[in-house]
Amino acid sequence: MSEVNWLLAGPRGRRLVLEYSLLAEEDSGVDAEDSFRSAVFLASYRLDVDQGAGVVMFGPGAEEARRTVVTAEDVADHLSRVPLPEMTAGVLRSALAAAVDHAMYWQPPSGEDVLAATASVRGELERIAEHVASTPHAQWWSTGLAAADQWIVEWDDTDTQVSDGPAATPTTAESLRDYGTRTVKEEVRAASERPADPAAGFSGEWWSVPPTRSSTRSLFDGTPAELWFVEDGSGWKRAVSRRLRVPGGVRVYEIDGAQEWAQLCREFPVEVTAQKRHDWYSTTGRAGRWVIPDWPRVAAHYDGIHLTVCGYLAAAGTAIAVDDDTSSVIAGWAPDETYWLTDAATSDGDEAQVWACVTDGEHPEWTAEKPR
Repeated sequence: MSEVNWLLAGPRGRRLVLEYSLLAEEDSGVDAEDSFRSAVFLASYRLDVDQGAGVVMFGPGAEEARRTVVTAEDVADHLSRVPLPEMTAGVLRSALAAAVDHAMYWQPPSGEDVLAATASVRGELERIAEHVASTPHAQWWSTGLAAADQWIVEWDDTDTQVSDGPAATPTTAESLRDYGTRTVKEEVRAASERPADPAAGFSGEWWSVPPTRSSTRSLFDGTPAELWFVEDGSGWKRAVSRRLRVPGGVRVYEIDGAQEWAQLCREFPVEVTAQKRHDWYSTTGRAGRWVIPDWPRVAAHYDGIHLTVCGYLAAAGTAIAVDDDTSSVIAGWAPDETYWLTDAATSDGDEAQVWACVTDGEHPEWTAEKPR
């Protein structure tokens, strides 16, 4: 798959390109009343399955705006005229962060995601995708685990002092064993208590991540990637990062697209149809059997599972075919995230760094609060 194709293949990749287009227009100083952003706002409102849930109109002029019909073709026309400024690492990071932040796998796609998938808008997004794919700032998106540069992020909204090291926790093997037992029990319980109709109003654990620690590399300014890229984040304003020591010879499974995830599910499947069907039907529109990787069994073969940024953008949030009647979803992951299935990698409490999120500017910024 070419770089442009993987940017347009999945909802998160298309959303990234859309978000970058909006930022590019802002940089050009276009009149807000007849802007691409305004067209996206109005068209998304009409395309949103639950009008008013993702895009809200209120205040003076709201009623007139609700009556204004802006089509996907109108949006595509505006998009064709958006100038493309020189790419910066910061703007590209903001676009990726927005694409990740708007991932919601317990409800239908937002109006913006529906808009970006229409033929007319997607066609115009290709020009923007070529611009994004050509920048050196995106070259690391297709790379594997950066073993020498891994950081664990621990979220903390309190004002308490940071300890010299992480608190005592169960071993990874214990966490996986408990998780495996819970997953099987939850499938039995959900099958008996929840309706088989995937459109019924039920929700549960929609994510497909292992119950273990994860890490990401640091970005161009030294901040860990996980500070910026979080699905279903809780608005954390404070975090602590710790270096993860990754020894040579670790067994890491690389996911750079849907096929690698599907293969993992084929080799190590665990049934989650009853507990995932309602959420995953909402987000993908697919009804049928669902599986995820059986992480306790995967741990016997791999120390870690790494999802590249390219793999995330192309495949996250899609119904990934495992076989003729079974699919799976990459949900709850972050781009460049590695989940560790063994204790082969170790953290170093002496290299902890406290980070604070500053929201005074145009975009949130993570800055070092105090070194440890």
